[in-house]
Formats: sequence, C-alpha cells, structure tokens
Amino acid sequence: MLLARPLTAYSRWMSNPAEAPDVVADCPHCGKPLPLCICDSVTPIESRVQLLILVHPQEQDKALGTARLTARHFEHAVVRIGLSWPSLAKALGRPVADPSRWAVLYLGSAKAEELDTDAEIVAINRNGELEPDQRSILGRIEGIVLLDGTWSQAKALWWRNPWMLKCQRVILGPKQPSRYGQLRREPRRDGLSTLEAAAMLLAGLQKRPEIAAALIDSFDRMLARFREVQANMPELAPKPKKRDYRRRRRS
Repeated sequence: MLLARPLTAYSRWMSNPAEAPDVVADCPHCGKPLPLCICDSVTPIESRVQLLILVHPQEQDKALGTARLTARHFEHAVVRIGLSWPSLAKALGRPVADPSRWAVLYLGSAKAEELDTDAEIVAINRNGELEPDQRSILGRIEGIVLLDGTWSQAKALWWRNPWMLKCQRVILGPKQPSRYGQLRREPRRDGLSTLEAAAMLLAGLQKRPEIAAALIDSFDRMLARFREVQANMPELAPKPKKRDYRRRRRS
C-alpha cells in the first residue's frame, strides 16, 4: 500500500512515470488516485449554510468527480453514498433536522432561462413555477442537498427520497457553462459539477463571493492536475468517451 503524501507521489511519478506502481492507491479523503489528488492544497471555508451531498452508488467517475473534493473544504459537510434514506435527519446522521429549512438542487426538466427571472439561484414549487417571494424563501435556507450522479441517477435519488419534497427545490441559471469544457461536455448550460453548484449556492445564499472563488480555484487546480496526469499516465485520466448526453447530469 502506498503511504506517500499525494503531492510527493504526484511529483515523483510525473518526473518519471515509468516508476509508477502497477496499482495506484486512492486518497482516503477525496477518493481519487493519488496522482490526481489535490487535497494538500485544499483550504478550509467557513459557511453558515450546511452541505449534504448524496452520491448515487453507481457514480464511478473518481477522476473527474468533485463531490468529496467539495466536502473537503467544509468541516461539517456530509457525503453519503446510497439510494435512499428515510429522512433528512437520517441522511445527515443526526437525531433531528427540519427539511423545510433546507433546499435541494434538482434540475429535472425545469430551466431557469424559461422562467421570468435572471437570477442565478431560483426557488421553484412542485409544479416547476417560480416561488412568489424569492428573497424571503432563499434567505431562510440553512442547508443544501446536492445530488451527485448522471441525469438518470439524480432522478432516481429524487424519486426514492420523498422527504426531499419537504425541502425547497432550487435550480440554477449560471451565466457561464461548466468549466469542465471538453473534458466533460454537458447537455445543458446549467449542467454543472457538484463543486460548481456548491460554489454558486453557498456564495449566493450568503452573499460571500469569496466562497465561490475558493471553490473554483480548487476546481481549476483539479482540472489542471487531470490534464497533466492525462499526458503522462493516461490510464488514470482517460480521455472522455462518447456518452448518451440526453441522460447526463454531472457529478
């Protein structure tokens, strides 16, 4: 088993890829193969709004996934892998949690660009319509639930956890497409990585752009590391394959 720190392993293997072992260990924190890990550069972020990330068990893209990297920034962030939980409290691992004070990001068929708003964070009702008092609704949010997986996997998580209907559903209207670019092409402009979604939501709800800046900085480092490893150890960072983008939602 490899015991070297991620940065040490990365530097050694990139200087001489031929010395890389046949089996590369994963980082115990972010879950990525050690050459792709950037945990050594993750900076803690204080946040009033809590974060719960639910990962579909079939989401296998460790190389470009961002769920665990996102959670690394926040002391009390919770990552759960599974299909269903009986309640928000159970998902969080707490005795009590009020879902009415939480929001869940689920795009589904709703699009912010089709609603009468230019806001980047949009609260909608069960019919996919704008909630009447956006500022008041978003101002009372204490936590965010993010669904990590493909489009079909996110839909499965949504339907298998009926307690989410007690949360405030939100969607995003980003001004720019995902920074994944050609590494992971999205079927919709509002299809973002979990990290980018967290950046928009946590920064926007708290009026703290420095949160988004810190998270996006980590995302850029992750993508830069991926491209470097792709050039030297392509087996760890393969080029994207053609996918059925009609069903995709990115992690």
